[in-house]
Amino acid sequence: MSDNTAKFVHLVLAIFLPPLGVFLKVGCEIEFWICLLLSFFGYLPGIIYAVWVIVRD
Repeated sequence: MSDNTAKFVHLVLAIFLPPLGVFLKVGCEIEFWICLLLSFFGYLPGIIYAVWVIVRD
């Protein structure tokens, strides 16, 4: 899978399940746990953080 295709798949997953998109991008790092916590507090902060983690590289 090309890098652009993988990034697109991660972004789509980040919209529906933000922690899953982050997990597939970085694994079980601190970014995943932050996204999971933000998603519990509110769905929108989790999405925003997940998209930021995915596109920052």
